[in-house]
Amino acid sequence: MPHPQANELHVSSLQHELLERMVHRSTNAQRLVKRGRIILEAAEGVSNSKIAQHLQMGYETVRRWRDRWHMAQAHLEAIEATAKPKLLGQAIEVLLTDEKRPGAPETFTFEQFMQIMALACETPGESQRPVSSWTPRELADEAVKRGIVKQISPRTVGRFLKGERFAASSQALLAHATSRRSS
Repeated sequence: MPHPQANELHVSSLQHELLERMVHRSTNAQRLVKRGRIILEAAEGVSNSKIAQHLQMGYETVRRWRDRWHMAQAHLEAIEATAKPKLLGQAIEVLLTDEKRPGAPETFTFEQFMQIMALACETPGESQRPVSSWTPRELADEAVKRGIVKQISPRTVGRFLKGERFAASSQALLAHATSRRSS
């Protein structure tokens, strides 16, 4: 049974360069490397079947990542228009990262995370806090006081501050990044 015509991908020269770097970076997870290769080959016009055969993976896997890139092209172009290659590279990595799997619902939204991080950038004095610098406990208390969250532990705030990756869907992150850039 023949497969339907695959979506044509448009990859700018900067996107191509960032994908090439990602594919050749020795510290990247192999799943990201393979997904980057899928996009690079698809951008050259190679069929899904040939990509699947060449990379020794399933046809549906190739189709899924090609379709995902195709759906995100407008968002990637908007991010690229901001002239911030680092942001574009992060968006590409987020796009090629697995979606959150079913399970317990998210405890905190991306917006709540961003509000807590913005709070951490303020001085404690602006919030009438009797400390010279924020502690996770003080930040947690202030986030609850301001109504950002109903409750949050100091340990969770500490994880946010250490830069531990915030788990959010790639579509949510891409939408957030492009909506902030167009404002």
